Amino acid sequence: MAADPAERLTSKLMEIAIDLTLVAIRIVLIVAIAYALARIARVALNRLESLLVSASEAKEKEPGAASKRIKTLINVLWTIGVGLIWFIAALVSLGQIGVDLGPILAGAGIVGLAAGFGAQHLVRDLVSGFFLILENQIRVGDAAVINGTGGLVESISFRTVVLRDQAGVVHVFPNGSIRTLSNMSKDWSAYVLDIQVAYKEDTDKVIEIMRRVGEAMRVEPQYGAVMLEPMEIFGVDAFTQSGVTIKARIKTQPQQQDPVGREYRRRLKKAFDEAGIEIPVSSRPNAPTTGAAAPAKTDEEPE
Repeated sequence: MAADPAERLTSKLMEIAIDLTLVAIRIVLIVAIAYALARIARVALNRLESLLVSASEAKEKEPGAASKRIKTLINVLWTIGVGLIWFIAALVSLGQIGVDLGPILAGAGIVGLAAGFGAQHLVRDLVSGFFLILENQIRVGDAAVINGTGGLVESISFRTVVLRDQAGVVHVFPNGSIRTLSNMSKDWSAYVLDIQVAYKEDTDKVIEIMRRVGEAMRVEPQYGAVMLEPMEIFGVDAFTQSGVTIKARIKTQPQQQDPVGREYRRRLKKAFDEAGIEIPVSSRPNAPTTGAAAPAKTDEEPE
């Protein structure tokens, strides 16, 4: 006996309802699994952050610097990770409701390939910036030389480094274009001195005066707080046309070398003057000699 049309319709509706219910349950499970994975990733990254901070803080002289840097990197990893999790969850959910993923994936691949060619420099900058921050190569406020240009680092992002030179000019370097980077103030800085005195001076006496001036500065709170250790005097470094060169170095807190070095030179000049130490004037080619004697008169020259 043929089934009643109403019964067939009811049966069909029941099948559709069951299928929709199963699809809904599967999607709910997918969302729940994605949410659980996101939570697990967050806990794992928090644990990783704690381990990295503990390992790095002991090496950092600036409190909190490692924590800020690592937190930035962890947040980037979290954003990428959670985005990937939910993207996969969305694709699987679309597959559950019968959407053909082939064309979508193919289209996404073509778009991604085109975007990759167009944004390859951006991607390179982002990857370079990630490792620049991860490895703590430079920080905001550091004195650095990038690709031959020196200045103070004003900002660091995953895409660029901004440097301001002594003339106030701002230089912006895409991270992917950085070929050479010299950090002039990482952990400590140094003021290197090449002090010239006349050949007639006793170099032992000169070195003693230099050391005495350095020690006098170290006992003062203003300079002792930034001078990390006693002044290093390496000794006679060169014999030049104008005199003897004595090389020395003052190690200071980062970016404090110039104020300390300038004050040291000022005091050393006064100490040399008091001790009668002569600082020679460098000779310049094709320049008149200061204080040259007038040529002697001859009998033929008129009075």
